[in-house]
This record gives sequence, C-alpha cells and structure tokens, in this order.
Amino acid sequence: MTETKAVDTHASRAGGQSPATLCFAVLGLLFLAACTDETIIEVERPFFEQPIAAAGGYLGYDDQADKLTVCGNCHIGQQAGWENTAHADAWAGLQSSSGAQAFCEGCHTVGPNGSAASADGGWTTTQDPRYQDVQCENCHGPGATHVSNPDASQPLASIAVGDPIDGPVTGCAECHSGIHHPFVEEWALSPHANVVEAAASNPSCVACHSAQGTLEAWGENADYLEKDGAPLPVVCAVCHDPHDANFEGQTRFPVHTTSIEEHLCARCHNRRTVPLATSSHGLEPHAPEAALLVGDAGWFPPDAEIDQGEIFGTHGSDNNPRLCATCHLPMFETEVGAATGHLFRPIPCLGPDGLPLPFGEDCDLAPPARYYGACTGGACHGSEQAAFSALLAATTRIQRLVDELEELLLEVDPNLAAAGGAIDPFDPTFTSAEGAFFNLELATFGSEEFGTNSVIGSTVHNPFLIEALLIGSIEAVEEDFGVSVNRTVDWDAEMQRVLTSARNAH
Repeated sequence: MTETKAVDTHASRAGGQSPATLCFAVLGLLFLAACTDETIIEVERPFFEQPIAAAGGYLGYDDQADKLTVCGNCHIGQQAGWENTAHADAWAGLQSSSGAQAFCEGCHTVGPNGSAASADGGWTTTQDPRYQDVQCENCHGPGATHVSNPDASQPLASIAVGDPIDGPVTGCAECHSGIHHPFVEEWALSPHANVVEAAASNPSCVACHSAQGTLEAWGENADYLEKDGAPLPVVCAVCHDPHDANFEGQTRFPVHTTSIEEHLCARCHNRRTVPLATSSHGLEPHAPEAALLVGDAGWFPPDAEIDQGEIFGTHGSDNNPRLCATCHLPMFETEVGAATGHLFRPIPCLGPDGLPLPFGEDCDLAPPARYYGACTGGACHGSEQAAFSALLAATTRIQRLVDELEELLLEVDPNLAAAGGAIDPFDPTFTSAEGAFFNLELATFGSEEFGTNSVIGSTVHNPFLIEALLIGSIEAVEEDFGVSVNRTVDWDAEMQRVLTSARNAH
C-alpha cells in the first residue's frame, strides 16, 4: 500500500520541529513498521503572512481560528499558557458586552496599548481580524523586526506601570484603568505602589519590597526591561502572570485557598510572627497577618494552656475560602463606577460618590460611612450592621486589655523597648515581659502612616487569639514580676470565656 502525505515546511507549534525532523520521524516509523510505502511531498509556504505596511510592524495571528500567534510559532510555552488567559478572548468579551463601542477596541486588540510603542498600528490602522484579542505584541511591541532577525533585537516587555494619575501611563495601566475598571488608579493610592528604599536595597528584604526581588524569589527568570534597574514597587506583574491562567485572576499563586502555605498574599504577609530574642527588631512583629489569621502568631505564655494553631476565628477557617482576599479586595459597583479592590483596604471609607477611599482617609467606623459588603453573605455576617456590631464589641474588649497590659508593662519597665530593663531587645535573655510586649505590639500592629496602627486589624484577623494572648500575657507578667494594675478581674475565668467563645465560633 502506498500513502502520500504532505509535510508543511512551517515549524510545528506542538513541538517546534523543523520539516526535516518531521520527515525523518515519519520515515523512521515506516522503516520500523515495514508495512507502508510513503511518498513525502513538501508544501512550501511562508513562515507567516506578511502584514501590510499600515500595520506598523505588528504581526498578530498566524492562525486566528486556533489562536496561534506568529510569536507562538517559536515561543511555544508562552503561547500555550496565553491561550487560556482572558487576554486571548478579549475581542469576544468586548463583542458580548452590552456596552461595546468602537473606542473600546484599542484595548481588546493588538496595537500600541500596553507597551512603550507610541506609533499606531495593528487593528486600529487595518481592521484586520488577525489583530483581534490582546496578544504578545501588546506588551512586547511590534514583532516584525525581531522575526526578521531574531539575534539583532529582543522586544522585552516592561513591567513598570507608569503614573495613571499624573501620567504618562505605560504597561498594564494603559488598559486596566478608567472609571469602569480603575485597577491601576486604585493601586497607585495603595501601599503596594510605594517603594521602601531601605528595604528595597537590603538583601534580606528585597524578596517582598521590590518587584524584581519578589519575582526572582518566586522563581520567575524571564527577562524584562527593568530587571536590572532601580527597584520597582509591587506592580501588577508581581501578583499577576501575563502568560498563565492556572489561578483565578491570572495570579501567580492562588487566592482562593485556605492554605497559608499556598496563598498569594501570605508569600509576603507572613514575616516575624513570633518574638526573636536574638534580633534588635525581634520584639515587634513585621508582617504577621497570615499567621495571625490561622492562629500561629504571637508569644504563647507557657502557663496559658493555649497552643499555636489552636485558636482561630471564622475569618481563618474554611468558611472564608479566599482568606485575605475576601476583606482586602472588596469589589462592587456603584452608579458612577466600579471598585476593584486594588486599594487593598478592608471596610474602606466611602466618598460622596460611593466609591472607596484609600488608607489614610479616615471616617466613622459604622456603615454607611464604610463599606462592609465583603463581610456579608454565605457563612459570614448577616448584614453590614451585624458585621460592624461584632467588630465594635470585639475591639472594645481588646482595647481594654491592651490598655491594662501597657500599664502593667510600664510599671515593669518604664522604658519599654528602649535599652535596659526587663524589656530590652539588645539583651539576648528573653523575659515574659518581652513576650508580653510582643503581644501588645501584635494587638496594635499596623502602619501609622496609613492609619492602621489600632486594634481593629488584629481584631478582624483573629479576635479570639488576640484576646487570649493578652490575657495570658497579663497573668504571666503579674506572676513573674509581682505587679498588678487590676485586682478585680479573674483572669483565669476570662481566659476560659475566650476559649469557650472560640470553640463555639467553629
């Protein structure tokens, strides 16, 4: 039997084999099988269809039906990941939208939006379907020069965001902005948009305090324009992967998980969660939020009969499957626009237009001054007012304990964490007063700059644990140093009340 096959001289996306490789592979199988005679006919065709001059050097799709980009003929891994992203369906997404208009098309097609390129091209100048969807060239720029001589140029993408408020905008900001999806405008007002210079230049801190350091720590080795440049803040590409859709929102690690080891936010927000007697900074927490949520943060007094991981609230349980993201990424619609959650501020204050205000802009704690919508629904609070009432009750109890413990520690060591006395971060001998001081700092952990240094944060993350740690600290200091500021309270009974409440909450 004789079989005739046509072998395309165009490289294969499935394995990138050359025509010669494909031919030898087929002939080898025939030789081994010894049952079929085959005639190989090579079909010549160009590597890709040359775009018209008006396209401005953009190449777009090689095969639109299969969503194979010209770039993807060589960059097989990136092509395979990109096919599953929202960018690969950007055009269809726009057309199915009730608000689709022509001026939206620049962000749903190949062109200069998203890269450093400024000259028009691609879809806007040709209306050719090969430029539909957000493809490689949106971030990397027009590819004609590169494919003509790959060794002569490398069209690296930029991960810098630019300034969406004062301009110029670059990268993700060119499209992921505007009143209907102000991701970048919100991000620019968030703590993530700040570079902490001292931390960004410290080798032990860069893994969380510079975009380049974080990407390297997370195993991202791809090249980009700013890779060896000045430290960038936590830009979009740190948390989101443009070439991968394995997780919701194209994040590099999941946010829809109750595993602290896997959660995206916990990759950085899980630092110095217990006191470290050998460090001058060890008597203050650094980024304890994730560990606090699941009951692992703090100094556990030896006689308090509580252990790490034993006490956690609803927020750190399976009833809250997104953990940090539930509260810190509140997304909602208003009559004038959308809130994307990228201020990362939980229960945000609301402006006159109903949209959230960033950290530092304070308001009354009660709704409707603040948005408690992320706290409601499912196994959470029954209403925004109920969520506020629970917060108010818990913060009142915890603030009372903070005040009592601080008064007690001032009696033990008026200098608190300054050198000398029972609380001395420069003395390697660890005391119960130092452990109690760490718990005091944990209870009021936060940033003075952003107005978060209150008991609200620790209360929301884990009210039962914070209350138990403070009670245990008071008991330990009173016992070890023979001091007391409140003889009327039965601290053992208070501890049992807290533990019973924690068990009932589960």
